[in-house]
Amino acid sequence: MLDDRTKPERLQQKPHMDGLTGFLQSKDADGEGAEASCGAFGYLRGLRDSSAAVEFRFRDGNSIWFPYTWLGNWKYNPSEGLLLKFSGDLVYLVLIRGSNLDKPLKDGAINLTHAGLQRHRVLWLREMTEEEIRHIGETGPTIDSIELAEFESHEALKEWLSNRAPAFLQ
Repeated sequence: MLDDRTKPERLQQKPHMDGLTGFLQSKDADGEGAEASCGAFGYLRGLRDSSAAVEFRFRDGNSIWFPYTWLGNWKYNPSEGLLLKFSGDLVYLVLIRGSNLDKPLKDGAINLTHAGLQRHRVLWLREMTEEEIRHIGETGPTIDSIELAEFESHEALKEWLSNRAPAFLQ
């Protein structure tokens, strides 16, 4: 049996970790594990961090989460917005309208599309108020609306797109 005086020394010695210290970093290095946000979305700061799901926050206070494992193809068209397709028990389309959706944030480390959603670093997106949109103006991304629809058939999906965002049918 070990007595309490030898226990701390034994815990400090980690022979199984020898040679690995160059590969292991603390969570504080390079902002790993830290979250940040702009008015339109929140994201993980660490370059290697990724989220399991993305939350969509609506102006009425409701939210819905989708796992990134359900995210299929998505399209960005500056004049129409951003269209995300999630496939799970049903097919879900999320149509995000706003401005500067692909614009990098001030520090240049992330944007919503390439460094955000593509790398699964976006934690949440939210509909902004008109006042918030005016305040940001052209200096950053804004989200005017998030529309969500679920589909059981491809025909219904195509009909919804033709009514809401026909540019994505091409």
